[in-house]
Amino acid sequence: MTANDLASVLAGARVMPVLTVRRVSTAGPLADALAAGGARCVEVTFRTPDAERVLKEMAAHGGLAVGAGTVLTPEQAKRAVAAGARFVVSPGFDAEVVATCRELGVPVVPGIATATELMRALKAGLDTIKLFPAEPLGGLRMLRALAAPFPQARFVPTGGIDASRLAAYLAHPAVLAVGGSWMATTDHLRRGDHKEIRRLTAEAVEAAERSMT
Repeated sequence: MTANDLASVLAGARVMPVLTVRRVSTAGPLADALAAGGARCVEVTFRTPDAERVLKEMAAHGGLAVGAGTVLTPEQAKRAVAAGARFVVSPGFDAEVVATCRELGVPVVPGIATATELMRALKAGLDTIKLFPAEPLGGLRMLRALAAPFPQARFVPTGGIDASRLAAYLAHPAVLAVGGSWMATTDHLRRGDHKEIRRLTAEAVEAAERSMT
C-alpha cells in the first residue's frame, strides 16, 4: 500500500481525529459533530469492548471515512474491515497484519519509532507510516531526522499532538495527515459535549486548510 492508496481514502483530509469510544449510543451523535466540524476521516481505536460496533455505526452513519486503530492482530484487522473500516492503523509494525490488510485490499498504516522499523516497513512495500508516539519520541525533530534519509516515506504522526502543535507538523512536506485525540477526548464524550467537539474539529480543519495555501 502506498501514500496514494491512503490519500485516496482520506480525500485530501489532513487531520484525523483519533477516537476511543466506549458506548455505541454515542457513535451517531459523535459522527454528526465531527462531520459538522468539517472532518472527513476518523480513526476508531480497538481499545474498548464495543469498538467494533462503534466503528460499524460510524461507518454506516455517512459523511466520514472511518478507519480502525490500535489493530494488533490479523483477526482484529478482519473484524475491522468486516465492520466497515476503510483503512487500518497499528501502533507498531506487524508483518502478519500488513499481509492481512493487503489480502483484504485496504490501506494499512503501521506505527514506527525508529529508522530500523521504518526500513522494515519500506522493505515490505509500504511508504506511509505512523510516527508513534510522535511527541514523546521527539516531535518534529524526530520526524525531520527520519524524513531526511527516507524521502520516499510519508508520515501520519500521532501521539501527544494537540492544537498548538498541529500547524507545525502539517507544514512538513513529508506529513500526509496528523492524528490526534484532542478534538474528541474521553472527557468530551463522557459529558456529551458535541458542541465543543464540533468547535475543536472546525479549528483543526481550518488550520489544515491554511497549511495548504
